[in-house]
Amino acid sequence: MRVVAGDFRGRKLNAVPGMATRPTTDKVKEALFNIIGPYFDGGQSLDLFAGSGGLSIEGVSRGIASATLVDRQYQAIKTIQHNISVTKQADKFTVYKMDARKALGMLGHQGARFDLVYLDPPYAKQQILKDLAKMVELDLLNDGATIVAETNQEADLPTEDLEHFAFVRRQTYGITVLTIYRFRKE
Repeated sequence: MRVVAGDFRGRKLNAVPGMATRPTTDKVKEALFNIIGPYFDGGQSLDLFAGSGGLSIEGVSRGIASATLVDRQYQAIKTIQHNISVTKQADKFTVYKMDARKALGMLGHQGARFDLVYLDPPYAKQQILKDLAKMVELDLLNDGATIVAETNQEADLPTEDLEHFAFVRRQTYGITVLTIYRFRKE
């Protein structure tokens, strides 16, 4: 794994050891950022199931001002911290070792707001629609925020507009499916 583009381009990232996480491949990561970016002029991102931290690091490399990464596994947090150190800009990243649902509550209590959200939960534990509803309830999204859900084909997320979310695009890469929504405040 490596950073595909931007300030950290070409830097090697470690994957989380073991089989508990599946890193987003460089091919899928590059395609994803070509769809939603490819570059950004600031903004805050949230990676609720961060794994190796590769998506957040790629986003910051491409211009996101700061990234919040959440994962509940010790090995993932250790890997994220190593990968962040590779950027030599650790001040742009905040890492929390906790369950995604608890993290949403904590971030809502802190008044955090995000412009880009990555949702790449373990395939067997997908609750993406519930996570989206919770983010709206806690007022965690800036108007126009982009939501990227990375799932398998069984998730079958809606390809029509949802309450507060406009469907943008769905793209399939092997067993990986990217579904992108845009948040609408009203």
